[in-house]
Amino acid sequence: MSAFLSAHGVGVVIEGRAILADVDLEVRPGEVVALVGPNGAGKSTLLGVLSGDLGPSEGHVELGGRRITKHSAKDLARQRGVQLQKQGLAFGFRVEEVVRMGRSPWYRTPAADRDEEVVEESLGRADVAGLAERLFPTLSGGEQARTSFARLLAQETPLMFLDEPTAALDIRHQEQLLGVVREAAEAGAAVVVVLHDLSLAAAYADRVCVLADGRLRADGAPADVLTGELLTEVYGHPVDVLHHDGNLVVVPVRARGERPAATPTATTDEEASCSAV
Repeated sequence: MSAFLSAHGVGVVIEGRAILADVDLEVRPGEVVALVGPNGAGKSTLLGVLSGDLGPSEGHVELGGRRITKHSAKDLARQRGVQLQKQGLAFGFRVEEVVRMGRSPWYRTPAADRDEEVVEESLGRADVAGLAERLFPTLSGGEQARTSFARLLAQETPLMFLDEPTAALDIRHQEQLLGVVREAAEAGAAVVVVLHDLSLAAAYADRVCVLADGRLRADGAPADVLTGELLTEVYGHPVDVLHHDGNLVVVPVRARGERPAATPTATTDEEASCSAV
């Protein structure tokens, strides 16, 4: 299947520093592509360029065979949805209202007839239906992240971008969110997600792209890309990649020093008699 989204020779320079350099990447309908790498590798910057929110210093991005800069803001909003790391809502909207914002690109279109159905469904899929009347600023970080995910789902775009969506989530909600992402891809969506948890990337992504120092170091199936040798080099820390029950599990190698035995302390006769009482 041909690429729905493609980056060609993308580079980004900010304040004289190269954040990205010579990145080529393709994303096809029906696949989840995970961007991984150490802090400062350029993952969020690349996500911003791919989504059209940040213009590259070099190269270009194409969406549906057309340069992304040629798409209008309205067209982009109907083609791709973005969930950012930080939730930029300063006002006290209720959760249901936040999710409903995802339907704004479809205002005054036939798709708007489904607003109520889509909002309700999105609240349920993100497990925030029980929070619908809560004010967004009163939510925990994880609840806010799930609400933003529900808004992304409500937007119903064929291309989805998520920047560290699981960072504030507990284990159950990490698995649930990425399970829904996986379902969206299987239904035909193209998904690009930034993840720090390499085991999650291995479990849910069709392809993993490893970035380091602003360059794409590897792009391929998780089993081909997530190797101890490459990850140890990229992260600057020894890493083991294990196979457990058919899954890849990435773990850091930790030094196992022996803990010193507790040293008994001397007690006075008075202390001993008090402790015996």
